[in-house]
Parts: sequence; C-alpha cells; structure tokens
Amino acid sequence: MQEFSHIKDDRAYMVDISNKDTVVRYATASGKIKLHGETAEKIRSGSVEKGNVLATARTAAILAVKRTPDLIPMCHQIPITSVDVDFEIGEGDVTANVEVRSVGRTGVEMEALTGVSVALLTVWDMVKSAEKDNTGNYPSTAIENIHVVRKVKEIITNQ
Repeated sequence: MQEFSHIKDDRAYMVDISNKDTVVRYATASGKIKLHGETAEKIRSGSVEKGNVLATARTAAILAVKRTPDLIPMCHQIPITSVDVDFEIGEGDVTANVEVRSVGRTGVEMEALTGVSVALLTVWDMVKSAEKDNTGNYPSTAIENIHVVRKVKEIITNQ
C-alpha cells in the first residue's frame, strides 16, 4: 500500500520541508475552455461586452498563483519569483498556459495548476452571457484537460 506524505496516524498534516535544499523550481500547466466559435472570435477581436477577457484572465491567474496556499490546505507559502501567463485562441476554444518560478524548498506545480484553473474560470465568467442557451445553461462550454506540462528542479551552483 502506498504511503501518503500528508497523512500521519490517520491525520492530515503539512509536510516539513525545512531540511530540503533551496533550488530553482518551475512548473508549467495548461488547460482549455471549449467555447462557441463566435465567442472565441469575440475574444480575438476584443469585442466582449465585459472588457478585455485575456487581460482580466491573466491578472486573475497571477493573483491565484499567489493565493494558492490560501486555497489548498497543505500547500506551503513559497516565494514566487515569476509568473508567465499565455493564451492561445482556437476556432472554438481558448488554451491557458501558466509558468510559475520559485527559488525554494518545494515545487510550484499546484500554483501553476491553480493559475490555469482560475484563468479559465475567468474566461468563462467574462463570456458566460454569450455561451448560455435559451434555458440559461451551458451545454457546450467546458473546462478540460488541466494538467502539468512540465516540472523542473535545478540545483543552484555558486558562481
């Protein structure tokens, strides 16, 4: 049976990372929101009524990265040194890519995943009036495939 690092004596706890080395760490996460083609075109042309969708989603992603330990109970507060958010607009979707960098004792993949999630939720919020059907539901709008693309740990060497 696999042991879980955040469970001890059937109790959840935050893992002690004080003995880990301080290293450069970064992670990239990605995810996609499926939209109507017309909605994607409105985002591309900047004609969404609520404003600049991608600028708002980028800001939301950065704020979410910084607040990850407030949202996920066992995440450590770590020094975020960089957040880069990029979007790709397809025919009927928007892909969000978030890279998070840190110099610390634990990885940043949860921060990158949180950034992608909140970026895509913000896109949905910004365009929901265009995505609703006549019953007020979203039968074709979906957030999908949120995943870690890459996670890297680089040893710091003195120069």
